[in-house]
This record gives sequence, structure tokens and C-alpha cells, in this order.
Amino acid sequence: CTEEDLQRYERYDLARDYVKGTQDEVARFNADRGVDTSLPINGRNQTNVGIFRAYALAYLKQEDRINQDMTLMVRQLDPTPQGLPLEVYCFSADKSWVNFEMLASDIFDHLLAAAPWFDLEVFQSPTGSDITAAVKAAAGT
Repeated sequence: CTEEDLQRYERYDLARDYVKGTQDEVARFNADRGVDTSLPINGRNQTNVGIFRAYALAYLKQEDRINQDMTLMVRQLDPTPQGLPLEVYCFSADKSWVNFEMLASDIFDHLLAAAPWFDLEVFQSPTGSDITAAVKAAAGT
């Protein structure tokens, strides 16, 4: 992430503490090793996907409908040709199936809407209408 990205992400309430704390940790790590940070490839740096993952976890931790006493995590799975899957792992505080499904929907509604704020795109396989629209756009019609 650029310094501008980090400053923007710090403005998001649920990402602020992670961005600040991790940036201090990254700076110490790089300074202790004499890393030339003029090139982003050198040393450690924060990434938008890492910050988004921390944001998602903070979102789950502040959600009253989630059982905070059970396993709670957001993790990256192995990359696929469709992208980098994130897994949300948590338990509903309410055992009602309907309420569980509503909670799951609310979580994903929020995370899908939040992803672009972290410069991330959600992948969806193209459909026939997507391909038709692309062909029309390429043809100028």
C-alpha cells in the first residue's frame, strides 16, 4: 500500500487500529534490518487485502448476533483462477436457522459492499448477458 492508501484506510473506523498498529510493527521490522524501503518490494509492507481481512474480522467482532466465545476468523484460502477466496468463519449466537441465514446474508452484504473501499474487486463469472454487452461495446453499438 502507498502512504496515501494507508491514510485513507485509517479513516475507516474498523480498520484504523489495525493499520496504525501494523504500520508501527512494519516500520520497526524494516528499520531493525536496515531495509531499503524506497522500493515497495523490499522488506515488509501492508497490503489492501490484509487490511480488508482485518477489517472484516473487526466487523464480526462488533456484531452482537455472533457468538464471540466460539471460533471467529477471516482467512485467505489458496488463490484460484477466479481470484483470492476469503473464508469467514464464525458462529451465530442464535440457533434459529432463519436467523443464522439472515446474519450470514447481512455479513456478506456488508463485506461485498466494503470491498471496493479497499481497492478490491469481487469476481463473478461472466454470463451470457455480460458477454453480449462486451461484444456490443467492442463493436461500438
